[in-house]
Amino acid sequence: MRSSPGTHLWLAVVAITSVTLALSPAGLDAYFLHRNSSNLHQLAHHPVRALLGSAFWIENPASLPLYAVLFEVLHAPVERWLGTGRWLFTVATAHIAATLVSQQAVLLAIRDHDVPRSMAHVVDIGVSYGLAASAGILTYRLARPWRWLYLAAVVAFFLVPLLSDRTYTDLGHAISLAIGLACYPLTRRPAHGKPFAPERRPGAH
Repeated sequence: MRSSPGTHLWLAVVAITSVTLALSPAGLDAYFLHRNSSNLHQLAHHPVRALLGSAFWIENPASLPLYAVLFEVLHAPVERWLGTGRWLFTVATAHIAATLVSQQAVLLAIRDHDVPRSMAHVVDIGVSYGLAASAGILTYRLARPWRWLYLAAVVAFFLVPLLSDRTYTDLGHAISLAIGLACYPLTRRPAHGKPFAPERRPGAH
């Protein structure tokens, strides 16, 4: 079985930054989060650092075990299936696009006076956009009819909050999921493996 080095390297960095936050004195943890945030202020002044750095921090270090499970359930099988390059392309594209689009929505809302200007400085970090993209492309790893059941559950998981809470993060998750689904061409020649539970063809035994 192929390994998933990208997944575990990413998770290791997230673990290190989480421990850093947990051990930081009061005030320093907030500094780290704001410095690595991909909010409007940081994107305007440090765009590359904001886009890259925000993917390696989580706001609540206590949630690290949950993210570790999600990395193993979502990222690891996709990376083993598609190969590190195509997996990384999918999650990086989703993280960058979802961040830029959601923050553009924040900018427009500020200009229209729908939200306060302080929204330009809110903490916007995390690995969830990449996870949403992996959840989307993982759809094609499953054979019918399980593929459609999984897809319905994933779409509901990400769209219900968007329609009810309508936060900018929810918008980013929906965009990331859509990008993962749109990356179907990358699955046509996977690096390893066939869909789980391959479906029977007519006349097959």
